[in-house]
Amino acid sequence: MPKKLSDEDAQEALDLLARYGTCHKAGEATGIPHNTIRVRMKAAERRGLVPDPDVVPDEDRKIAGLEYKVKSLQAQLKQVEFEELGAEEVRQKIFKVAELKPNPPDWLLNPVKSAKNPLVPMLFCSDWHWGEVVDRNQITGVDNEFGLKIARSRVRSLVAHTMDLLDHHMGDAQFPGAVVALGGDFFSGDIHEELVESAEATTMQSMVDVLGVMVWMVDQLLGRFQNIFITGVVGNHGRNTRKPRHKGRVYTNFDWLLYQLIKRHYHPQEGVVNRAVSFSIPDGPDSLFRIYHHRFLLTHGDQMRGGDGITGALMPIMRGAVKKKSRNSEIGQDYDTLLMGHWHTFWNSRRLVVNGSLKGYDEFAYNLNLPYEPPSQNLIITSPSLGVVNCIPVYVDPKKRTDKTEWVSIQS
Repeated sequence: MPKKLSDEDAQEALDLLARYGTCHKAGEATGIPHNTIRVRMKAAERRGLVPDPDVVPDEDRKIAGLEYKVKSLQAQLKQVEFEELGAEEVRQKIFKVAELKPNPPDWLLNPVKSAKNPLVPMLFCSDWHWGEVVDRNQITGVDNEFGLKIARSRVRSLVAHTMDLLDHHMGDAQFPGAVVALGGDFFSGDIHEELVESAEATTMQSMVDVLGVMVWMVDQLLGRFQNIFITGVVGNHGRNTRKPRHKGRVYTNFDWLLYQLIKRHYHPQEGVVNRAVSFSIPDGPDSLFRIYHHRFLLTHGDQMRGGDGITGALMPIMRGAVKKKSRNSEIGQDYDTLLMGHWHTFWNSRRLVVNGSLKGYDEFAYNLNLPYEPPSQNLIITSPSLGVVNCIPVYVDPKKRTDKTEWVSIQS
């Protein structure tokens, strides 16, 4: 049976509280657990005991007790404020991002009247899987391998090949600006044990590295285009929860953190805002935006599930695209073209564009007998009168020298 609390011990607790002002300070001074002092003090009050009149704190102790209470209340207030922060407050107070209205820039919606053939290129980037390693030996020598050094090289090639396509293969087109659509899964992540074990870098290390690469890429585009519009959604590999979430999906994903850091780089709360770069980073899984009169919906694609060994990704993608189209029509958010990543497969149509990946063919795809896909990203061209007029896979491996051959030949 627990020992009954004596009046002497109860009185001691009251006197300690009177002397030190708080149970915590009394516990620190005497070594008695502060919870024990609190329980004994409550028991003393129930018994009608009062502090010893000779135990009166001096002014310093009174002040210390008041200061402690003030600090405790301030800490509680800060916690309440943090829990009640909205998404915009988080961006401003934590990430120090300037408050700018996310309205689409005018150049994105209205053709430049003086331009003869105004087109808007959109570079669709997704599934970079930064930090992951692909071992050529584990896919029986298939022509692909991946790591941080190769990833950086492929981003350089992505920018160079995109510029070449726009500058030398678009005729007399004039570009008022460019769109960068970020489709998620920029990190290998920690959601699978085998990815953690084989990764070249942790997610945090990858964050630092890929942030610098992203800023470099945007700076390169700024050197070519007067305006850049960036929108982004999160993938499934960047989440920091074991299972995918529906509530707070973006706030528990490193993709969202990456986008906010990029935005802070160009739109600092304290400093010069680069108004040539505009952003739309939604708080949900989809981004709805418009280029001229053509409406796009950007999503990652992990919501589409299923498939089999024959149809592969075809059935889940098409079924999911139909469901999403129907839902958006019902809620008044219709779109013309759906953009998605996740499947690491280049598909191109007016109504649906599926992106490739930066890492290319890997052990997962090989072991499941999936078709070979070279590493690529998409370049989508939009016209003010015709909507999407071209969708080009940008192959991101550096160009290899080939022997000169005839431009056409007959196979014997």
